[in-house]
Amino acid sequence: MSVSGESSGRVQQMREKAQQLEQAAERATDPQERQKLQEKAQRLREQSRQEGSMGGQQVFPPE
Repeated sequence: MSVSGESSGRVQQMREKAQQLEQAAERATDPQERQKLQEKAQRLREQSRQEGSMGGQQVFPPE
């Protein structure tokens, strides 16, 4: 696999993990746990945007 292929795979994995964290946050009954999960998801989204832009990809549309 090429370097750009590895990068896009990593970005995709980060995107999927962020989605999983968002879903877990939606199910969380504890407000602190929900906030923690949402913050983790947000950090992953930001990181995947940065890595995606370095690889010439747009992983998430601008908000």
